[in-house]
Amino acid sequence: MRTGEPLPEVGEVLTALATGLWHWDTAAREVTVDAEAARLLGLPARGARLTESQVRARLHPVDWNEVTGVVQRAVAENTLAEVRIRIMDEHGRNVRVVRSRSKPSFDSARKAYELIGTLQEVAEPTPGTPAGRSAVTGDWRRSREAFLLDAGRALAEARSTAEVLRVAAGLAMPGFSPDGLAVFGVSGDRLTVIGHHGQPQNDMNAFVDMPLETDYPAAEVVRTGRAVYLSSPGQYRARYPITWPLAERFGRQSWAFLPLVAGGRTMGAWMAAFAYPVAFTPDERSVLTTVARMLAQALSRAGAAETQRELTDGLQRTMLPALGPEIPGTTIAARYVPTGGGLQVGGDWYDMIPLPRGRFALVIGDVQGHDVRAAGLMGQLRIALRAYASEGHRPDAVLSRASHFFHSLADSAEDPADLRFATCFYAEVDPATGVVESARAGHLDPVVRMADGTALILATEGGLPLGVDPDSDYPTSRLALEPGDTLMLCTDGLVETGGHDLQTGWHRLRVVLEEHEGDLEELADALVQAVHGPSSHHTTGPLADRREDDIALVLLCWQDESCGNGTSTVTRPPVRRTMLTVAQAEPERIAVARQHLRDLLHDWPDEEQRDAAVLLLSEVLTNVLVHTDANALLVAEVSGNPGERHIRVEVTDSGDDLPHKRRPGEMASSGRGLMLIELLSDAWGVAPRGEGKSIWFEFYESPDDGSEDGSEDGPGAARGLVDVSSVSE
Repeated sequence: MRTGEPLPEVGEVLTALATGLWHWDTAAREVTVDAEAARLLGLPARGARLTESQVRARLHPVDWNEVTGVVQRAVAENTLAEVRIRIMDEHGRNVRVVRSRSKPSFDSARKAYELIGTLQEVAEPTPGTPAGRSAVTGDWRRSREAFLLDAGRALAEARSTAEVLRVAAGLAMPGFSPDGLAVFGVSGDRLTVIGHHGQPQNDMNAFVDMPLETDYPAAEVVRTGRAVYLSSPGQYRARYPITWPLAERFGRQSWAFLPLVAGGRTMGAWMAAFAYPVAFTPDERSVLTTVARMLAQALSRAGAAETQRELTDGLQRTMLPALGPEIPGTTIAARYVPTGGGLQVGGDWYDMIPLPRGRFALVIGDVQGHDVRAAGLMGQLRIALRAYASEGHRPDAVLSRASHFFHSLADSAEDPADLRFATCFYAEVDPATGVVESARAGHLDPVVRMADGTALILATEGGLPLGVDPDSDYPTSRLALEPGDTLMLCTDGLVETGGHDLQTGWHRLRVVLEEHEGDLEELADALVQAVHGPSSHHTTGPLADRREDDIALVLLCWQDESCGNGTSTVTRPPVRRTMLTVAQAEPERIAVARQHLRDLLHDWPDEEQRDAAVLLLSEVLTNVLVHTDANALLVAEVSGNPGERHIRVEVTDSGDDLPHKRRPGEMASSGRGLMLIELLSDAWGVAPRGEGKSIWFEFYESPDDGSEDGSEDGPGAARGLVDVSSVSE
């Protein structure tokens, strides 16, 4: 220019420098470009007003998303927005790379971003040349994207705060990696150190409890929510002279302090310190900002998970009691294993309640569901049961009152669709005699493992689950434990987990019960392990995540040293006994009685004798129900040493009429019961009682030839004349 000529317009200067101008208003969704900017975008070289979609069509999809991210970050940090953009033609081919520099702003009233900046073409190496191959190999975009992908995956898999910090310490950023890291948190109005890497612990003590008003970069980041980049010790010393002496002794050259934001809240700050100078270019800031966002999300998830685990442990400790002091004559073991997911606390529970005169109650139950409401209802029901039991009520009265109480809780539910019920088994134990009186509300029947290892399900009378009908009755059942017997109470999770039904699940547990030789604690672990692997008293973590249902288990062993130390003082085999009541209105319990007797005789060597005993039991029970108005009480026991044992089955009723043997005609439909007993049993009889009578029969374990002396003339010799195995049950 000659002296005195006017200065050229800014646009002319930029055009001479091959630099275009563009203006982007997100509220109007419009982009205004001058002629040079239009040319760089692959459009006709003239000024134009374009829509966002028109501009977006000329940019690589990844780069468009990056532009929006860089603009938001620049506004948050009050810095320039700089980004490289790939320009595409109408066929989707990359025609050039341009660099955009701008100073964006945010209009809070319009809730929109406004950007005025420049576009300038960036020279790229020619493909195929050494420079081009080097550029492809060291492409910053590819390396950055690969790093962020790996970092995001690793942080997403971290399950605790400690794991998140370990992952952050091992991140190798593309082209620049910090050698010192620290994560700061906020506690009230204080700055705390959550974790750090690359600094000795003693040197970090000065930063552990620092007021947020301190002139320190991390404190400023938490206060403002904006990142702080310090490229040299001089910058650090000039901006933060008070705290510079604390940082100086670490010998670092550059620092980046970035906010950790989760859910719109600044939860802390992340420091990345470098042993060499770092300019913190827009690309480097972009990487650091992205890592900070992922780190904040990972820390937030880990913190929530740790809080949940603490809540779970607290609920378990509160809701599941200790079994209390040892009770002479008994040994008790219990397990609770929660299902997976959620709070790891559901509706299953067990309890042990002290009662007057040295007695105690064992309670086990299951509230429908595996959520917080189920856990809350379980806690309330457990307290109510304790209160009713402590008042001195019998088992049937305890469950009746509990049903009324639980029904009132269901009525108070805000959502009528969220009505719940609960199953429960309540057993009152007298440790002096081994007598157990129980009531059952829709729960599984108890199991008894006898001292010789035989395991039986004890069919007990019961009523509806708690809360279904507040007026439901809960009959009381009575059983007597023999020395060395173990009573097992459990919820259905122990039986049905793994795709089993009640029958197949019981067979799986029965094998463990009958073959286990350790003490009671080892037996409890073996039962849980048989379902889904090893467990402790309360199992959480990855194993618990695979649970299908909660498990509660209680084992009670009565008067046998083998309960505690695995060395039995009982001479094997002791008396093996089962009792069962068959009421007039429950003829279907005859099938239950037959199964009880079969289970009792599971190891009896003579199959014909087993079948005969089951046939005669069915005959005697049927006669009581048909010919009297009374209920039948079954008592069956096996006693004696192996090879010399005998079976005694006795059925008692309150009827006064004694049975008499008859010889019915060929066409008669009844009257053969006593004839069958006489033919098939080794001994039998009818005994009058004070009120009623009992009919009993016995079988003796004998050698394979059918009698003790090898002859066929002893009692029961005629049983081979009847094919009892073909009799239908």
